[in-house]
Amino acid sequence: MDIILTPFAWLLQVFYSFCGSYGLALILFALVVKVVLFPLSLKGKRSMIQMNILQGKMQKLQKQYGKDKQRYNLEVQKLYEKEKINPMGGCLWSFIPLIILMILYPIIREPIHYMMGINDANVLNTIAQTVNWGTQAMDMGWLKEATDTFANTGYNQLYLASLITPDNLSAVQAAVGEAGSKIFAINFDFLGLVDLSQIPRLQFWTIAGGFGLFLLPVISAVSGVFFSLISMKTNAVNQQSTQSNSTAKSMLIVSPLISLWIGFSMPAALCVYWLANNLLSMLQEFLCGKLLKKDYEQAALKRAEQERLEKEEELEERRRKAEERARRIEEEKQNKGKKKKAEKKPQTDEDKIPGSVKEYSRVGIRQYARGRAYDPYRYSSDGPTVCPGEEPIFPPKDSGAPAEEPAAIQAPQEIPGEAVETKQTEE
Repeated sequence: MDIILTPFAWLLQVFYSFCGSYGLALILFALVVKVVLFPLSLKGKRSMIQMNILQGKMQKLQKQYGKDKQRYNLEVQKLYEKEKINPMGGCLWSFIPLIILMILYPIIREPIHYMMGINDANVLNTIAQTVNWGTQAMDMGWLKEATDTFANTGYNQLYLASLITPDNLSAVQAAVGEAGSKIFAINFDFLGLVDLSQIPRLQFWTIAGGFGLFLLPVISAVSGVFFSLISMKTNAVNQQSTQSNSTAKSMLIVSPLISLWIGFSMPAALCVYWLANNLLSMLQEFLCGKLLKKDYEQAALKRAEQERLEKEEELEERRRKAEERARRIEEEKQNKGKKKKAEKKPQTDEDKIPGSVKEYSRVGIRQYARGRAYDPYRYSSDGPTVCPGEEPIFPPKDSGAPAEEPAAIQAPQEIPGEAVETKQTEE
């Protein structure tokens, strides 16, 4: 943590050495952070514009692969790669101020450690005894009872740093010996009204400078509301989707609540940084709106064109479905007409002739059992199944004798020296 926090602490110390005010140093710190992160914020807004342009295509993918989540996510990822868009690029920049605030919090909580480079418990205890820590901390309401030993917990180190003044600085430096060269008095007074080492309270009359401390979180929350409203207007092209509208409304409520929570639960120094960050964010939104004016106009044109194409596709789909429905209705009518004609088809003369193929194909009373046509002269002398050299089973067709069923069909005898050719009969 020291490796990460040391550069930020060094920057805050440089600003304090330049202006001599802890509050102004925090404002300059917020300004530098905004300037450094401005290109990333601008890129994030461009990415947000491109994401909103793709809303139409993503809705199509949702309709097409909505039931298959894995396939849908794969197709969305391919769409992002094709359009060269980072889906997280549009929202990450908005969380960077919170990340910086988390980094700044331990620096503000332990200024002797990070700004003066002293973290030895014995040195801290010596400083506490020199400034009469136990009595003054109890009088200020920081401790419930006076203690002789300094405990480096909570905001005690911040309170201890606020007790080091130009009047007792030389005594403190002399008491700690060699480490005294690193110690200096930090001016926590802001505009002559607020002590930035204090924590604002709802019961502002119970602490010194309480009303100014009470107003600081309230002003910070109001600035958060204004920032959200300005952001909604500058990003008007991104508010065309339902998701964007809900997100903007959520931020309009969440941002002031975060400001109030920070203001009434942490030292006023963090509240000053948050207020400065909101004001600088408003200025950033104004500059981004000017720089991205052409991007917003192009996005609006593309969005309008997509809506026009979607309406045309919807009308074409309705027309196609109507034609398909009409075609099916016509086919059903035609099929019903064919069935009625088939039912009303008259009986032909061939069906009425006794002994005809259709007559013989009937088996008993099963008039509609259509098998192979029966031929009573199949095994006659001129029939298709006669074996050479054998007597015919049935008389020829022209003999007029009735056909009789044979008792058994004799297999032909083999003739020595000659091959008997046989034909397989068909059932």
